[in-house]
Amino acid sequence: MRHVEKPPMSGLARHVLNLSIPMTSDYIFSSESVGEGHPDKVCDTISDAVLDACLTQDKKSRVACETLVKSNMVVLAGEITTDAKFDFEKIVRQAIGEIGYVNDDDVFHADKVIITKAITQQSQDISQGVDAKKAKGKKTSEQGAGDQGLMFGYACNETPELMPAPIMFAHRLGRELTKIRKSGKAPWLRPDAKTQVSVRYVDGKPKEITAVVVSTQHAEGVAHATIEKFIINNLIKKVLPTRLLTKNTEYLVNPTGKFVIGGPQGDAGLTGRKIIVDSYGGMGRHGGGAFSGKDPSKVDRSAAYMGRWVAKNIVAAGLADRAEIQFAYAIGYPKPVSVTIDTFGTNKVSERKLQRAVLDTFSFKPADIVKQLNLLRPIYSKTTNYGHFGHKSGLKWAPWEDTSKAKELRRRAGLK
Repeated sequence: MRHVEKPPMSGLARHVLNLSIPMTSDYIFSSESVGEGHPDKVCDTISDAVLDACLTQDKKSRVACETLVKSNMVVLAGEITTDAKFDFEKIVRQAIGEIGYVNDDDVFHADKVIITKAITQQSQDISQGVDAKKAKGKKTSEQGAGDQGLMFGYACNETPELMPAPIMFAHRLGRELTKIRKSGKAPWLRPDAKTQVSVRYVDGKPKEITAVVVSTQHAEGVAHATIEKFIINNLIKKVLPTRLLTKNTEYLVNPTGKFVIGGPQGDAGLTGRKIIVDSYGGMGRHGGGAFSGKDPSKVDRSAAYMGRWVAKNIVAAGLADRAEIQFAYAIGYPKPVSVTIDTFGTNKVSERKLQRAVLDTFSFKPADIVKQLNLLRPIYSKTTNYGHFGHKSGLKWAPWEDTSKAKELRRRAGLK
């Protein structure tokens, strides 16, 4: 792998250049999550359901499925090349029903939506770049990246999941809120929801939660006071760490006062508009490419998973308290054009040793990423909601959360 060494930056210079890292020792950082019924997540869910349907029958499927929803309409668009045979409409309605859009007062209803499909096959110009065979003008016969672009992976030791605290707390709230809704414990809850948590950091460590925002769609006729009391007592105070909730923590529940009109009735949704929710809540950077609806030949998705795997193993190995890796590709080319690791001054070995240990342990070629993480499987519907990263369980379907490479990294970096 080609890599050009650069003179190491000082910690201060690195902080100045990386605008994602606050400049003070005492600051507040906020991250949000969204529920399964949020219009954009409805689209992500449908797109990943289509992808899984393709991979279930044909693991060589090339899928780039985009979804648009508004009011009672669903539009599927994109490029799919597959030998799989299935009913697209059935997949869409099933996905919507599992989210929970089945109430008679829903304009967007699993059984009643109007579905339009505008899908063609993958461009031959793109497929010849991805295929592991020679083609006129292609420089190698190896499998190439499905597009050019840059990807990031991130990990830190703030939580057991080795994820930033604000986004993990927001996801926990969203996941539990959905669990409560689907249990029927609060029959007035509806699918659309957003959660947000603000955390105060002192000397780089989470010290307190300063604000919690929960906006949840509800049925007509439920008093705001009822919703507020229920969410604070049965959700927030049960899910978030008690040690971080203080007398000064501000709780904002449905701050507009009413949230009856939600989902695609209230707002249009598109696949791929919640990329920060999907990744690190803004604490770690994002290359810009969306995940959902894309098969693993698209490095927007597979390489982002690879980046998480590498960064998590660096932190799990104790080689750094925080780690971010960035790498980039050219379409049709099998090797990354750059690989850069930043530990924000928290590294326990020299950055040169760490860089070499990573390059000797992992392969960043697109075909190798797919093989290392076993990505040609219908696992993607499990990733759609509450973040693609930070799963404490489920390594069978989220191998990028596995930390078994930590020992090898330590050895290659010169530590026992």
